[in-house]
Amino acid sequence: MKELIETIVKPLVDYPDEVIVHVNEEDDHIIYKLSVNKTDMGKVIGKQGRVAKALRTVVYAAGASQQKKILLEIIE
Repeated sequence: MKELIETIVKPLVDYPDEVIVHVNEEDDHIIYKLSVNKTDMGKVIGKQGRVAKALRTVVYAAGASQQKKILLEIIE
């Protein structure tokens, strides 16, 4: 899943080397924390959050087969 997020986000940003995904796995859920360069934050979020919403939709669909709830957070 981490690789999927990186594969989707890296072509969108100006600084693909600064795309970092941290994984926090707990008993009932997995949290993926996406960190990008501050100048790329708008590109990852998109107008009215459309890119972020689409990214979350893809991640949630890909993780639907897992028994844990998946969350994607975009952090600075």
